Amino acid sequence: MPRQFKTVALWGRLGERSVTEPALQVLSQLRERGITVLVAITSDPARELAGATHVDEREAATRADLVIAIGGDGTMLHAARNVAGRDVPLVGINRGRLGFLTDVSPEQLRDALDAILEGNYLAERRLTLTARVGTRQAGTLFALNDIVLQKGDTGRLLDFTTEVDDVYVNTHRGDGLIVATPTGSTAYALSCSGPIIQPNVDALVLVPICPHTLSDRPLVLPSSSEIRVTLDNAGGSEAHVVCDGESLARMAAGDVLTVALAKQPVTLLHPREYNYYELLRSKLNWGRASRDRQNGHR
Repeated sequence: MPRQFKTVALWGRLGERSVTEPALQVLSQLRERGITVLVAITSDPARELAGATHVDEREAATRADLVIAIGGDGTMLHAARNVAGRDVPLVGINRGRLGFLTDVSPEQLRDALDAILEGNYLAERRLTLTARVGTRQAGTLFALNDIVLQKGDTGRLLDFTTEVDDVYVNTHRGDGLIVATPTGSTAYALSCSGPIIQPNVDALVLVPICPHTLSDRPLVLPSSSEIRVTLDNAGGSEAHVVCDGESLARMAAGDVLTVALAKQPVTLLHPREYNYYELLRSKLNWGRASRDRQNGHR
């Protein structure tokens, strides 16, 4: 049965010009259907959306049946982090750059949103990660994209050891390590030559960042794997652990980072015509040469 969305939260930097226009359009469309619209209170009341109910950001995430993120992928990640642990689906409207997660364009906004509100959508469950350093839990932080161990100081290399399910894997030297979900395989991991993993594949990927040894390559693992990273040497400084771009902890030599699959996946809603390979072609310019030839360009 399709969900009934009676309360919808709008997420993003709604005061920015590129975001305000689609936000007002969505607000009007939702109010026409009698849907309660929540937005987070801002520090500047003049930039708040008239006609919406302004609440604390945490309350918006708690009360909403659906979250519509307007912006780039960073906005979507922030929204996902706030609804972690609740079965609240997300829709992304792209006003950023690449937009792997925010896949609804402003041009198709009205039709796509009408279809979703009427229950005509594709629901996709995305894996998420949790992490802890030593015995310290990550709290409410989790990662839809990736958990990254990175060096603290420029010019210093990290020495660290990896284990998977208590089995020794490798000793690394380099700038750090990325543990990514299939969703995160097209983010930071991709820039470090990691593989692209289709979102519905139950897998994780370990991607070294600028490894000192060329044979230190990305490794694809079952999603059930527990990954332990022991920092052997931080070159006299501390290393940083970052979850989806948000700082989690610092690590010194001897500290252990443990990463595992989170219990709560995130649900993304897409228009029915959503096609992952078409998204890749669009964002990564795949097939451009053949399309140009078909159009008579040389």
